[in-house]
Amino acid sequence: MSDQTAPEPEETGYTEGGVPTFDAVREKVETRYGTAVGSSELAAETPEGRRVEEQFEERQRAAAERLEQIRKSMREDEKP
Repeated sequence: MSDQTAPEPEETGYTEGGVPTFDAVREKVETRYGTAVGSSELAAETPEGRRVEEQFEERQRAAAERLEQIRKSMREDEKP
């Protein structure tokens, strides 16, 4: 008799039915999240990234000012 056993199948991340395992899905999500976070951090450090951020903040300020103007004009219209 031999003491050899069948080798364990390699972990592919999928069940025999072709369904991804929880660990495989979690690993894929964590990898994508890490890549996205890293990309955004790198982009923020470039001159172009900072310029885009400044433009976004400027638009936000302009939008808030315009919204305040609209609200103010609506209050004035309500006065008898």
